[in-house]
Amino acid sequence: MAAAVTVLTGGCATTANGKDPIEGFNRAVFAFNEGLDSVVIRPVAKGYEFVTPDFVRTGVGNFFGNIADALIAVNNLLQGKGIEAASDAGRFFVNSTVGILGLFDVATEWGMEKHEEDFGQTFGRWGMDTGAYVVLPLFGPRNVRDGVGLVFDMAADPVGHVSDPSSRNALTALRLVNDRAGLLPADKIIDEAALDKYSYLRDAYLQRRRNLVFDGRPPKDPDFE
Repeated sequence: MAAAVTVLTGGCATTANGKDPIEGFNRAVFAFNEGLDSVVIRPVAKGYEFVTPDFVRTGVGNFFGNIADALIAVNNLLQGKGIEAASDAGRFFVNSTVGILGLFDVATEWGMEKHEEDFGQTFGRWGMDTGAYVVLPLFGPRNVRDGVGLVFDMAADPVGHVSDPSSRNALTALRLVNDRAGLLPADKIIDEAALDKYSYLRDAYLQRRRNLVFDGRPPKDPDFE
């Protein structure tokens, strides 16, 4: 699921095998994730898309995007990017108030840029090596650094700290299904473009994450030449 985003928002490197020393294991997990997606997650997402109006799905995406802005502000601050952190905090304040708990993305309409930062990127900015490429069950493509970052992302996620288990589980499921529904148009693009879907998504993920860590200006790396 997350892998589909990498194809839509980032290009594909031609050689990434040096970063994938456990390819056999990764392909097995990839196949498991693909099977789970095709049998359970994608059908549910299609049903959700069918019964839910566009404006509702947009509002749901805005709500969770607003929560993400608060964490993005923290990561920009940890990376020493004070101006961006202040902008992210401003986005969160505007959308939480004028945007009614983030259901409406007023901040973007006001020209406040949305950024994309997480703890994996923060660790990258701090100089932590990427480590090997790995495919995680359910979570999809990562590298070791991003896997560590994922633990911090989940620990900092306000949704995970909702005290009522039913509400917490419902919010988590809603975010998953809404995100997957948003990626449905990518399915056909990926299937038509990729001779080997695994390597296509792997290379796209690695290149995109590298670009994000260096804000679109990565230094040369022989693995990506």
